Amino acid sequence: MNIEELRKLDKPGLQKELDALLKAHMGLRMQKATQQLSNTSQLGKVRRDIARVRTLIQQTTPQE
Repeated sequence: MNIEELRKLDKPGLQKELDALLKAHMGLRMQKATQQLSNTSQLGKVRRDIARVRTLIQQTTPQE
């Protein structure tokens, strides 16, 4: 997902996107472990997307 698209989401939407990305990451890791993953660069892309979403969630949470 694009960062502009992610910024338009509210916190529950970001959490839902994070859950989907974590599931996708797990699936890619399983494919890699069983030598079924042909494009290993997908792992890095998903990890960066997870980091982006976590950063946006952190920014939307009020600091104490």
